[in-house]
Amino acid sequence: MQRLKIVFGGPMGAGKTQAIASLSDIPVVSTEALNTDLDAHAKVLTTVGMDYGELALDDGTSIGLYGTPGQERFNFIWPILSQGALGVILLIDHSAEDPIDDLERYLASFADMYEGRIVIGVSQIDRRPERPFAIYRDWLDKKERMLPIFPVDMRKKEDVLLLVESIIAALEHES
Repeated sequence: MQRLKIVFGGPMGAGKTQAIASLSDIPVVSTEALNTDLDAHAKVLTTVGMDYGELALDDGTSIGLYGTPGQERFNFIWPILSQGALGVILLIDHSAEDPIDDLERYLASFADMYEGRIVIGVSQIDRRPERPFAIYRDWLDKKERMLPIFPVDMRKKEDVLLLVESIIAALEHES
């Protein structure tokens, strides 16, 4: 049985824990604790170590799903969790005050430490419908970054699965 690894990264509140819960075939192992940084985000709980789930593919391959903590004070964990991963799914909260700044910071962090695949999922689109989704593609084009980017609802397994399949398809294309 082949075991693979995909990492979910991004700011607090972008939906990393929910994304893993939507995909995982096992109960998610989570290190959530009370959020003591309510200025950054109003959510009650936040990941302080990692989230872990598993996804079994039809061919018997198992994918370990690792979620990083979103708070930058825990950024020392990001490279540890990213070692040996097929790719990184970077999640961005569309309703955040400055999601482009979040995209820039987290993309720089993960691109610097991990040279593999990066796919971007943008969550919470419905909370800021007046903000166009095109801002992300425009920013990526300006930075000459050709990365797949999708609007996603982390509660929907098929949305999150699209992000995973994008990483796998890109790797198969390289082979």
